[in-house]
Amino acid sequence: MSHPTPEAATEPVAPPDDLALAADFPQPTLDQWRELVAGVLRKAGREELPEPVEEALRSTVATGVSVRPLYTAADVALLPGTGAPGLPPFVRGSRVVRPSPAAADGQAATSTPAGWDVRQRHADPDAGTTKDAIGADLEHGVTSLWLVLGEGGTPVDALGEVLADVLLDLAPVTLQGGPAAAEAFLDLVEGRTDLAPGGNLGLDPLGVQAASGQAQDLSGLGALARRAAEHGDLRSVVVDATVVHDAGATAVEELGCAISAGVAYLRALTEQGLPVAEAAEQLEFRFAATADQFTTIATLRAARRLWDRVAEASGVPAARRGMRQHAVTSSVMTTARDPWVNMLRTTVACFAAGVGGADAITVQPFDAALGLPDPFARRIARNTQALLLEESHLGRVLDPAGGSWYVESLTDALAHAGWEWFTEIERAGGYAAALSSGLVAERVAAAWADRSRRLATRRDPITGVSEFPNLAEKLPERRPAGEALPPGPGGLPRVRAAHAFEQLRDRSDEPGDRPSVYLATLGKPAAHTARLSFASNLFQAGGLATPSGSGVEGFTDARTTTACVCGSDRDYATGAADLVAELRAAGAQRIWLAGKPELDVPGVDGHVFAGCDAVDVLTTTLDELLGARA
Repeated sequence: MSHPTPEAATEPVAPPDDLALAADFPQPTLDQWRELVAGVLRKAGREELPEPVEEALRSTVATGVSVRPLYTAADVALLPGTGAPGLPPFVRGSRVVRPSPAAADGQAATSTPAGWDVRQRHADPDAGTTKDAIGADLEHGVTSLWLVLGEGGTPVDALGEVLADVLLDLAPVTLQGGPAAAEAFLDLVEGRTDLAPGGNLGLDPLGVQAASGQAQDLSGLGALARRAAEHGDLRSVVVDATVVHDAGATAVEELGCAISAGVAYLRALTEQGLPVAEAAEQLEFRFAATADQFTTIATLRAARRLWDRVAEASGVPAARRGMRQHAVTSSVMTTARDPWVNMLRTTVACFAAGVGGADAITVQPFDAALGLPDPFARRIARNTQALLLEESHLGRVLDPAGGSWYVESLTDALAHAGWEWFTEIERAGGYAAALSSGLVAERVAAAWADRSRRLATRRDPITGVSEFPNLAEKLPERRPAGEALPPGPGGLPRVRAAHAFEQLRDRSDEPGDRPSVYLATLGKPAAHTARLSFASNLFQAGGLATPSGSGVEGFTDARTTTACVCGSDRDYATGAADLVAELRAAGAQRIWLAGKPELDVPGVDGHVFAGCDAVDVLTTTLDELLGARA
């Protein structure tokens, strides 16, 4: 057997003059795609379709901002310039590439991004526990601290104790606790100019007003800002947009409120004697990061663009207009049921915040909705960031999403919608006035009402809660956590996406036998399995057991007065009416049918189907079953 010679193996191969990928396939047209989409929608039961048909698949990502299922070259319009990282308009980030240390073997230093500040939150009222948690965090990758002092956190007078072992020249500290906490920290570091850059006194009177409903005094900000400036890069004000996010706002409300609050603080500080450039550098903005990764990425990019425009109009030099951003994984998306899934949610949110260019990121522990986190939960939270930085190398590329037409267009859409909301707030007299008048509360409530409808109908599914619930789970026990910004009369509420379903689960878990809905199958398994699985998943989302059986056979053993018939359309037409009558005779007081309301089956009390109001169905069912026990 002969072998090719080395010379023959290395002969260059001439590339073809024209390489036409998919040349043997006809070019599809947009109209052909629309015909296929229309066919699928009609098979799914949609009779009336919009024009163009893809509007039926448009999804809302924020107030006034939606995403189509398909974009083509015809949609690519000229978008505004995004500049370069570290340069106006700072869409691509406020940070620039910094040289890494030279290698030990004498190799030249390389230029790599600095990543982000890994900031973890501490709010345990026990000073000793907080001190131990701080030590563990700093030893295992955390680079800065977020301390909640006073109400809902560690006592202010314990500040010296919890920071006794912290090297403040290496680990910056951000506070939350108002003027008392700020004064205590300034007294603690009196005379020091070696504090690590990136700390903040955490003053946010407008955030307190948003949560409590009580007007706040901004007159003392200037004095504390000047004291902070004596310690180097220590800022004094946090513009906390998570307050409106936690009330149910979308990214658009979050953007507009943050920029308006920033303007209010800028005015207050300059009126109290600070030059505008120094006033701008006293601010840090805090945003929520959610598992909707592209919206989070675009929100952070849009926020920097908006603040650059405000700072430019205010006379801030270009080099000092970059927005410092702190991203916190969303409390709204955090679940108390099946809390382990929160690890996945926070990982995606942290990834999005890092890609979006946040300067500091806080990953909330997976058990945050249950109370104060335990050491394991804190470890997972910090390791989430460590893995993304050290193993996934997410910090090695600045603005990796830049240049993607989808990300750039979504950034632009959010920026325009956020600016429109910001200007509406300013026309109403500014952020404080808009809070007092109820303008912000009404806008946020409308956004949450829209989201609540999508949650209730499970168009926005929550894994482990509204989808794939685990009725046998044993929740970890945690000490109760306080609220640093407890809602007050007239203030914005605090909401969670899973709350409605978790309330139903709590009712179902009350002492006694778990209430149940009997699933009566009709026809062969191949015909009824899909609807049986659907109905089981839906009723279990309310904590209801779902025993099943062929026809009426297992109804008596289920010890319930509620049943749901599950079968195919064909079987419904021939046997559903008889099965409903048999269930009534056996004692069923309410009978659901798994299928659309268009299925006309005599004797049923209601229908369960994809897109139905699951919260209403489950509430009705539980009211009847638990009411019968009383």
